Amino acid sequence: MLSRITVVTFAAVMSVPFAAAETSGPETAIGWQSPPADVLDVLHAPQLPWVWTSPTGEHLFLADPAAYPPLAELAAPMHKLAGVRVNPAVNDIHGQRGGASPRLVRVEGGAESLLALPADAEVLDVAWTADGRRFALAVRHRDHIGLWIGSVKGDLTEVVGVALNPLLGGAVSWLPDQKRLLIRRIPQRGPAPEPPAIPAGPKILEGARAAARSTYEARNLLQTAHDDALFEYYATSELAIVDAATGKAEVFGDAALYTTIEFSPDGEYILVERLVGPWSHEVAWWRFASVLEVWNAKGKPVARIASLPLADAVPIHGVPVGPRGVDWRATAAHTLFWVEALDGGNPVAEVPHRDRLMRLDAPFTAEPEEIFRAEHRILTGTFAWGAEDGTLMLTQWERMRRWRYVWLLDVDAGTSRLWFDRDEDDRYGDPGYPMFRQLPNGRWVLRQSGSAVYFRGSGATERGDRPFLDLRRLGTSEVERLFRCDADRYENVVAFTADDHRFVIRSESAADVPNYYLITLGEKIDASAGEATRAFTRDPITRFTDPTPQLRAIEKRIVQYERADGVPLSFHLHLPAGYEAGTALPTVLYAYPLEYSGAATAGQVAGSTQRFSRFYGASHLFFLLRGYAVLDQTAMPMIGDPERVYDTFVPQLVADAEAAVAKAVELGVADPERIGVIGHSHGGLMVANLLAHTDLFRAGIARSGSYNKTNQPFGYQAERRSLFEARDVYIQVSPTFFADQINEPILIIHGDDDSNPGTLKYQSEVFFEAVRGAGGTARLVLLPHEDHGYRARESVEHVLWEQLQWFDRYVKGVAVEDGP
Repeated sequence: MLSRITVVTFAAVMSVPFAAAETSGPETAIGWQSPPADVLDVLHAPQLPWVWTSPTGEHLFLADPAAYPPLAELAAPMHKLAGVRVNPAVNDIHGQRGGASPRLVRVEGGAESLLALPADAEVLDVAWTADGRRFALAVRHRDHIGLWIGSVKGDLTEVVGVALNPLLGGAVSWLPDQKRLLIRRIPQRGPAPEPPAIPAGPKILEGARAAARSTYEARNLLQTAHDDALFEYYATSELAIVDAATGKAEVFGDAALYTTIEFSPDGEYILVERLVGPWSHEVAWWRFASVLEVWNAKGKPVARIASLPLADAVPIHGVPVGPRGVDWRATAAHTLFWVEALDGGNPVAEVPHRDRLMRLDAPFTAEPEEIFRAEHRILTGTFAWGAEDGTLMLTQWERMRRWRYVWLLDVDAGTSRLWFDRDEDDRYGDPGYPMFRQLPNGRWVLRQSGSAVYFRGSGATERGDRPFLDLRRLGTSEVERLFRCDADRYENVVAFTADDHRFVIRSESAADVPNYYLITLGEKIDASAGEATRAFTRDPITRFTDPTPQLRAIEKRIVQYERADGVPLSFHLHLPAGYEAGTALPTVLYAYPLEYSGAATAGQVAGSTQRFSRFYGASHLFFLLRGYAVLDQTAMPMIGDPERVYDTFVPQLVADAEAAVAKAVELGVADPERIGVIGHSHGGLMVANLLAHTDLFRAGIARSGSYNKTNQPFGYQAERRSLFEARDVYIQVSPTFFADQINEPILIIHGDDDSNPGTLKYQSEVFFEAVRGAGGTARLVLLPHEDHGYRARESVEHVLWEQLQWFDRYVKGVAVEDGP
């Protein structure tokens, strides 16, 4: 076979047609390309606004997202520091964008009022007061992140002289009195440290009996003493309390690297966590050593809760030792709760209990009190306090079964009981998640009606998702379904108003653009099992219009079928506008492999055909505009014991793909001789393996993938064994070792600055060389300044052009148009 090999780089000096680039030398420089005009029209159509709902549900805050920044913005100076990419111009995350044209919409009646911000300003975050009357904004300007304060009356003012520092966490929050703001801001400082003229010495790494760590923890890490100095410079902030009425700021405490600053519910104390050096070059900042303290309201330390060591030896899939998830009890004046590991943080240690729940009351000088011992790992992010008494809802996670247990504790009475448990992969049986309401002091508690808690969920069914709102009685299995969207729409509950019988929903369908409505519940009605038991009325709030009406003629439906071994599977079939029944089309299959413990959950349908179609970024759905059928959300389950599921990764992958292709052909929509496969990240690995181990596809597109798992010796995805425990498995799942079997054309795309440790750029470069050396047909496209996903306008347009050209040539079998 004659090989056709191309490495594509980008330069402004020349532009080469696609066909010429394909047959040119080992490296080709071309200019940026754009897809056809109809694709660009959809790509750059106005996006729907971001929405922040006030705690009382009386107002919506809207802002239009800034999409596809110019490449020059991504190419601007930035620093890779301790797990984050820092934009030195504004002291924030590199590449982060906000929303423009902010405005308020009144839920009752839908009246809209514009808010005055400078033209170049973008809203990054909104912090509402508990009464929903005022809000504080973190606003991105050209040279700083500013603080603006406004109200629902329409006034909006910048607090002059404040440059926020959100690098290590949220920079703005309301005090319990809801009249003042606690902010993290950039202190007075000189210019950033300059790099040395020459390195101070060689880069040295040394290990001696070091614990194995997952490679997913190592991205954008510190590497030099200069990096250390830059990290301190940009991460250091000072604390100030701002009077919302006057804008006056009062600084308290010393400037430091603060990660947590939180007032107690009564406003008398402050929980403070700050990082302490020396800075590690092996883990990100959230694993650095830190000190946890309690200060008084004047900023003076009153007690040290813990000195947490550098967490550079955390077992794979484990947790650090010492207090974690430290937070104030929402329904007490000033009581701290946290979780501590009883197994050394090691998930494979054989112990009767993995975690314990601890409590410490003011003045925080006594020994912490153990409240509860958990058999399984406590997920600290699931803490939810009841509105009354000592109710605390928390979730335990059993690693081996992928099982969740929801417990109810009364921390005052010292009682505990299991409320319900579930397979975390069981979408059909998912009870959803609790809803919350905000207390006058700003703390959040469970939204309850008597002894019942409001839950909202996705409502997965065999016919697609039908979101719901339930009332679930505490401690029992009694559930009342208050609302469920109709089968011909997709509607999810967004927020309650002050009245528990009224709430805001976001409503859409395949034909109707998403809009917001006010729902008012009425009397109880007779309903079949699983359906709503209350009548309701709806009133429109917003009236957004369809930015891409040309997509409404696309046909969508969920298709169910079985794998050869009987495992139920499904995909979302998309057919282009004007499709004639019985016509076999060139087809694109898109998927992302996922792991499951059993076949019953692996085959459950995900998503809904009633979602309003919008195409974003370098989406595979753009192939619909070129006459392809698209199999989207194609099920690619890997089923088995969590410890050994990757033993059969390739055979299961092949079986999944064979079943999907067979069903699409059986339906008469897919031409079996013209099917391409595309995937991103772990989906890129899927593409390469399917081309190596099957002849189902005419060509493939693998984006930002990992093709040699031996470069991740301590685990990947759900694989928990090391390379040394499962050497053959690591090799079998790695298509680089089977590149000589890839006899279909493969387009390999990668961000030139991918920070995801499992998918660093060299994965694609080495894989490309393996295909190249074996005589395969390949094209490698490296996108400058792009990370794991592709964001710049030039990059997104070029990737779309590459993808359409590749499959038009190798799947559809037509002559492609030359570039300019």
